[in-house]
Amino acid sequence: MILQVLQDALFAAIAAIGFASISNPPKKAYLFCAIIAAVGHSARYLLMNSSLFDIHIVAASAIAAFIVGTLAVLLSPYGKMPAETCLFPSLLPMIPGIYAYKAFGSLMLCLTHGGEADFNHYFFLFASNGLTCLFILLGMVVGGTLPIFLFKNISFQATR
Repeated sequence: MILQVLQDALFAAIAAIGFASISNPPKKAYLFCAIIAAVGHSARYLLMNSSLFDIHIVAASAIAAFIVGTLAVLLSPYGKMPAETCLFPSLLPMIPGIYAYKAFGSLMLCLTHGGEADFNHYFFLFASNGLTCLFILLGMVVGGTLPIFLFKNISFQATR
């Protein structure tokens, strides 16, 4: 389990560095993004896959996003950059792409199959995957931005 968590952290860190490079942040931001993404993604992995927690992906993503947001706010004064510089690239590896892909694929199958039973089956898959994707994204938005408002003094300290 430890090896899987470390592997998850490594790939999340690499993805966060890639996402951060798109927005051209200061060079020191890459390390912060990598660390924050690794911790957040590993937290979500542990919340979902450990026998101690076994939390659904929606709640685990919201909690992990809150951890990512808190770390971004707390570490941003050390990097002398806004918390959002590290927050958004660190959250992007947790985007539920597979659920969006499955929802779109199910919608296409729903529209192309003529029978009522097939339509109902694919519509169920579309609704299930689409709603899961939507609520993961909603939980990530709320969980990621809540620390900015909770720790307002620290959050805006880096930009003064």
